Amino acid sequence: MKSSFKILLTGLLLLAALLSGCASMNASSTEPLLSAAGFRVRTPETAAQKSIYAELPPYKVQRGTHQGKVFYAYKNEKEGVAYVGGEAEYQKYQKLAVERRIARDQYEAAQMNQAMAYRWYGAYPGGYYYRGPY
Repeated sequence: MKSSFKILLTGLLLLAALLSGCASMNASSTEPLLSAAGFRVRTPETAAQKSIYAELPPYKVQRGTHQGKVFYAYKNEKEGVAYVGGEAEYQKYQKLAVERRIARDQYEAAQMNQAMAYRWYGAYPGGYYYRGPY
């Protein structure tokens, strides 16, 4: 009982955090994970950076290499910034995304279980009451 309550509470808190105050659904679910994983927010300043930024597809994590090093970038077109991180940050981001997906699935399962329980107890005329031993 305590375990399912903790899972439900965790799911609700995670859902509230994901849905609070962001402009687009894609950005609201990705950017907090990128920040938590250690990606750095960068604004393109030089002409070369602006050129690379313009070529990136918006709201997608992209893999690239520079001087033999692998990096990942995510373009937020509305704010004009890019989230940039290395391989370690990307692996942490993937882990956080899987954890978020599991929490969402558990929350949805708890909601379905609750809905089925309400239907089950409402199936008896007059409600379901304990009437004692026969």
